[in-house]
Amino acid sequence: MSPSTHHPHEDATYGPHGQGERLTAGTDLAARWLGASVMAASDESFGEKENLLTAAPAFFEPGHYGNRGEIVDGWETKRRREHGHDWALVRLGTPGLIGSVDVDTSFFTGNYPEYCSVEACGCEGYPGPKDLRDPAVDWVEIVPRSPLHGDEHNTFPVSDPRRFTHLRLSAFPDGGIARLRVYGEILPDPRQIDGLTIDLASQEYGGALVASSDGFYTSAQMLNRPDQARTMGEGWETRRRRDSGHDFAVFQLGFDGRIRQLVIDTSHFKYNASAEIAVYGCQQDPVPSVESDKWELLLEKTRLQPDTRHVFMIHSDQVVGAIRLDAFPDGGLSRLRAVGRVDPTARKKAGYRWFNSLPATQALRCLADAGIAPEFAVAVVDQRPLPDEWLDGPVLPPSTEQDVHALTAMLEGASYEDPVERRGS
Repeated sequence: MSPSTHHPHEDATYGPHGQGERLTAGTDLAARWLGASVMAASDESFGEKENLLTAAPAFFEPGHYGNRGEIVDGWETKRRREHGHDWALVRLGTPGLIGSVDVDTSFFTGNYPEYCSVEACGCEGYPGPKDLRDPAVDWVEIVPRSPLHGDEHNTFPVSDPRRFTHLRLSAFPDGGIARLRVYGEILPDPRQIDGLTIDLASQEYGGALVASSDGFYTSAQMLNRPDQARTMGEGWETRRRRDSGHDFAVFQLGFDGRIRQLVIDTSHFKYNASAEIAVYGCQQDPVPSVESDKWELLLEKTRLQPDTRHVFMIHSDQVVGAIRLDAFPDGGLSRLRAVGRVDPTARKKAGYRWFNSLPATQALRCLADAGIAPEFAVAVVDQRPLPDEWLDGPVLPPSTEQDVHALTAMLEGASYEDPVERRGS
């Protein structure tokens, strides 16, 4: 596989973005703010493995030396004098469908690996490095052994449609890699939100920026990160407007739901916070344009205070799948939260999509953990992809009422209609 490449330092002057913001090809599933971690590596003699997931672009100032040699901003192994290759195990911050992998060799010119490969697996629970090296783990090659170019972003497309939780990056035979980015679509485990009130817009649950008016200083993609902004640079800041317009950001929610509370945070923006905001919602798919009349008001135009976390109660039973934040006239915001409950129809849809995307071994493990009989579990997995109304169909594999109840709870949520009554039994 040949990677697409460009010189990494082109991104050093990313703004201005004209009348809109360029969006990346998905969320970085290996982002530290989502909880990703480099769990283990074969060697890290010159550069620590943790550097692979550093959020900032790689930086290098020649001539600086420490006890390990020249200080590098990346993962760099020693010169290998024996057979084999180096590797690093990465737990994704949140599981998802991987669209591309960026193996960034910025500043590594004479010491980068000649080739790399990437494998992925889907695991339940919290396996450690030893568990992941067990022969029983079903590792799938998503990037075959491919040549690398030095001092460049090496981007590899991924076509595997399954949901993964962990990666294994292999470097042949040794050398340095500055950063690893894993772009894709977040696909959370819907069982973990049953009965809960969550931030429907959060990246943690698949919320994503669709469009924004401006990303001159920092991206509107910062707004729905699940962490707290530590500085003004970790929020959304637009240029100063010299016209009569206003800025906006549009988000697809991770789950359709009923919003009960909006949190608009201007922390760290003391002299340049947005003066006012208004918020709209809709349930259209795809998300309509900003000018569409499909948007319905959730929060009328409201004054903001600088450096303040604002909490606004929302009294609407409207089910929304997207929100539009209007910021007047410009300025900065740290975070946006859309706190609410997942719509039952959305939960059901998410349950089937999640289960259908699991690697077979993980799907069987989920069914076993739910107490479903092995024979029924194998039959269910073999019938995937299951359509959304599969449990309502006339034919199910041989099963007990208990098995059907457990499977219904897994696919459609903890609060569900009795499946036996629903099927007319």
